[in-house]
Amino acid sequence: MFGQHGRMNPRPAPVLSAVLSPLDLPLAELCAARLDGELYRVDECFRPVDSPSGRAERGAALAAVAPARVIAELGSAAWVWGAVGEPPLPHRFCVDTMSRVHPGAAAGRILREVVVDRDDVVSFGGMPVTSVLRTCADLARFSLFTDADERTVRTLLDLGGRNPGEVVAYLGRRRNLPHKRKAIDRLCALATGRPRPPGAPPAPAAVPAP
Repeated sequence: MFGQHGRMNPRPAPVLSAVLSPLDLPLAELCAARLDGELYRVDECFRPVDSPSGRAERGAALAAVAPARVIAELGSAAWVWGAVGEPPLPHRFCVDTMSRVHPGAAAGRILREVVVDRDDVVSFGGMPVTSVLRTCADLARFSLFTDADERTVRTLLDLGGRNPGEVVAYLGRRRNLPHKRKAIDRLCALATGRPRPPGAPPAPAAVPAP
């Protein structure tokens, strides 16, 4: 391309992906660059060591390996939000029952169909992710609610500027939810500092180093 005075305009710089995956470079090259200290892992993708990793980058890393038109939920959503340090294994995804999308099973992924409201989903790095309220509600409903699960919910609430009462109110507006009563009891205990309700075992004690 030439400008008005016949001079060649500089070619625009290539747009780099938020994360690098085997779709960008061979996996062997990515792993070699990681060993050389040039890249670090973000789930199944990579980032340059001088580039921070935030929600957009974690979302982009998940979007690079997720089936089409799914939503990250539960522990996967908590990881994208930044409430846990490591991505879960396997990743957890859901799909809206109204979308008429029926993703098949995939290795290292758990998929389920759920009812999703518009306010239940946000997007980071091109990856749909359940909102803070929805993620906390789902963790209270479906996790064992160990000490680690409680910490994850507390961290999510802090990140989103929310409190347990708002999650209880969110659950109260939903009808016919499985494990709704159990989740409300857990969240009320979390808000008041009461002991965890029966059926939620404590986290295993750490083993002292020899």
